[in-house]
Amino acid sequence: MTTLDLNICYEELGFTEPPFRLTPDTDFFFPGSHHVEALNHLQFGIASGGLTMLTGEVGLGKTLLCRHLLRHPPRGVRFAYLMNPDQSYGDLLTSIYEDLTGTLPEDQSLGALQRELPKLLLRLAEGGERVVVLVDEAHRLSGKVLEGLRLLSNLDTEKDKLMCLLLVGQPELEQKLATRAFRPLRQRISVRYRLEPLTYRETRDYILHRLHVADATHRFHLGTGVLRLIYWWSGGVPRRINQLCDRALLAAYAQGRHTVAPLMVWRASKEFIP
Repeated sequence: MTTLDLNICYEELGFTEPPFRLTPDTDFFFPGSHHVEALNHLQFGIASGGLTMLTGEVGLGKTLLCRHLLRHPPRGVRFAYLMNPDQSYGDLLTSIYEDLTGTLPEDQSLGALQRELPKLLLRLAEGGERVVVLVDEAHRLSGKVLEGLRLLSNLDTEKDKLMCLLLVGQPELEQKLATRAFRPLRQRISVRYRLEPLTYRETRDYILHRLHVADATHRFHLGTGVLRLIYWWSGGVPRRINQLCDRALLAAYAQGRHTVAPLMVWRASKEFIP
């Protein structure tokens, strides 16, 4: 079935767009307790200027939180967003420079970047802008790059840090920083938060929230029993919830229904590996 065919399916179910797509769409950001708490920790880390670490298992919505923060930045903040941590330290500095200025540095040698970036950070600070480097998938950073970021985040004026660092990644990041080699970086972490799966009530509200955002006609319904099954088989992990709900919606469409039956959820649970 093509993308066009799928769009027709969703339209006939009464949706303006797919309510359970797996991409991190900030229009569907769910203001549930865990995600709001995590967002508050990130915002506090930015305000305090310290080093912040956010961790969580796969599928809990870490990248969506990053995108939401970028879409709604605090006033006076300029972001450098690093989505690909599998880079050398020089390439990473180039990415930061490009994100902050919109242009590539003329001299991309490591020595030149180490001289120019502090100057850039100081100019932005003098102009009243706080620089935040947000690293997604930070558990994949090499030890050399992590140490380089620590040294870069040490730069400050008499009163303020020139750069705030947000590290977002899987629990492996916690394990990496727990080793003796990363003690200097670990001691710099002033804000940390561990994202957890949704509770049943949050799972229910999450599903209803996404249906409400995408459902123009409000014709589609999921009963309490179905919602409990989705929570049971998903474990409260948003990515699994989306997978189950999307499969179940298409099963309902195939049967010409605007409700999801428990059997549809059970069959959907067999179509993917948790």
